[in-house]
Amino acid sequence: MTVSSSPRYFALIPAAGSGQRFSATAATLSPKQYQRLGNATVLEHSLRVFAAHSRIAGIYLVVSPGDQLIAKINLPPKVKLLRVGGASRHASVLNGLQAMAADCAAHDWVLVHDAARPGLTGDLVTRLIDVVGDDPAGGLLAMPLADTLKREDDGRSSATLPRAHLWQAQTPQMFQHGSLQDALQHAQQSGQEVTDEASAIEALGLQPKLVPGSLRNMKITYAQELDIVAKLMELK
Repeated sequence: MTVSSSPRYFALIPAAGSGQRFSATAATLSPKQYQRLGNATVLEHSLRVFAAHSRIAGIYLVVSPGDQLIAKINLPPKVKLLRVGGASRHASVLNGLQAMAADCAAHDWVLVHDAARPGLTGDLVTRLIDVVGDDPAGGLLAMPLADTLKREDDGRSSATLPRAHLWQAQTPQMFQHGSLQDALQHAQQSGQEVTDEASAIEALGLQPKLVPGSLRNMKITYAQELDIVAKLMELK
């Protein structure tokens, strides 16, 4: 591997999930990343943003080894397909980082993005890269929490939680390749359950930057959210 003196930026998109919550609310068994949204699938929208961005050197797409639907997707030239998806997001991202290690240096930046966030824009990618800069803790897109939070007790609201200083995490989440791989390996070895990359970094005592995201960049979890995202993306 030729190590570049200046760090480069790569996108890593884990798309090995089966989308059980989505399938439970939809009339189809196809995972949410393969649903149509306007003139393309959810996954294709996510890929296109990175493919068109001049500062993204390459895109690594992680799918499950037996994924047959990916053959129907028109992958941009920047995309390298990795059939190393695991049983969890944590495993898929870690496997992806290990597979791409031959192509990138430890100080190169990796932007991990949910396949089911098709509303990402190039401007948001640029904002994340510029705001994080060379901060060793990295950073992520996120939105300040607007809704009132309630604690549930046996189906009843037992307390109202203060929402000050609370943010809802989005993606991409951007960290240096070496740091993120070390953090996810450490979490795996310690048995820590991580729901996103930032939580693994935080477990090492680092504090990633919070970069304002966008409502348009919401994640599709349930079938009815396809229409919401389509409207936010002005596809309907």
